[in-house]
Amino acid sequence: MAATTAAPDVSAPGPLVLAVGQEELLLDRAVQEVTAAARAADPDTDVRDLPPGALQPGTLAELTSPSLFAERKVVVVRAAQDLGADVVKEIKGYLAAPVEEITLVLVHAGGARGKGLLDAARKAKATEYACPKMTKPAERLTFVRAEFHAAGRRATPGACQALVDAIGSDLRELASACAQLAADVPEAIDEAVVARYYTGRAEASSFTVADRAVEGRVAEALEALRWALGTGVAPVLVTSALAQAVRAIGKLASAPGGMRSGDLARELGMPPWKVDRVRQQMRGWSADGVAVALRAVADADAAVKGGGDDPAYALEKAVVVIARAARSR
Repeated sequence: MAATTAAPDVSAPGPLVLAVGQEELLLDRAVQEVTAAARAADPDTDVRDLPPGALQPGTLAELTSPSLFAERKVVVVRAAQDLGADVVKEIKGYLAAPVEEITLVLVHAGGARGKGLLDAARKAKATEYACPKMTKPAERLTFVRAEFHAAGRRATPGACQALVDAIGSDLRELASACAQLAADVPEAIDEAVVARYYTGRAEASSFTVADRAVEGRVAEALEALRWALGTGVAPVLVTSALAQAVRAIGKLASAPGGMRSGDLARELGMPPWKVDRVRQQMRGWSADGVAVALRAVADADAAVKGGGDDPAYALEKAVVVIARAARSR
């Protein structure tokens, strides 16, 4: 299963399985993988996927009662962290002596809520999938690479990064985009291919506006800004992205010289890929230019938060100032 933090071998799923985390796509994939493995072993496997709140006292005993035909069954319990005390007690009792022909899958968000049930399942040696939320760009980048690898397709590093920039943080949309490109594009997948398919999404990104501005590409930055605002991107998100981009250049410019990307990443709190990108973007910047750009961002931020009459004009003005500052050296 692509891009699950821990993907155990479930060619023959055992009686107890845990899918733990808050990344819905990975949780669903864990359930699908267990179900597929059970049906591969027995095509007549009965799957009962219970939505949150469906497991009531007595339901588990009914679902796991011995069958005259000894049929194989997969019982999926969603949102296990929210189960009531009576149901949790019933499940803990079942964990002590699970039925061999039945695979019980507990989908649990992790964390402190419902931890007693989580600990009990782990103590019972449940097979576990770790499905944590992917909050960092580097994690989503790794996910995209894994998706293409699982599809048997080659995608350049630039294409993977461009896809993350274009789609954003929604893992389902990223997976769908990877699947579409893998199916539609016979040649190697590069940045040009991603731009052809997802240019509208990429241009609407506040981070694309910021990238073009700090690279001194004023016309492209203004075009991206107008597209972003026209597609509903909040002005405050644009000012935030501009601030992050300019500060990143300032931080890298003041970092000790001679350090490798990995060491710089740890020193500055950036992922290595971002250090490499900012290093390219900072060509042409001076210390005075960074100061001018930061003032422009502060003015724009105040304007979009109520201090001005026209947020779009304030952002355009900031973008022009930042792009000019990028050529101040």
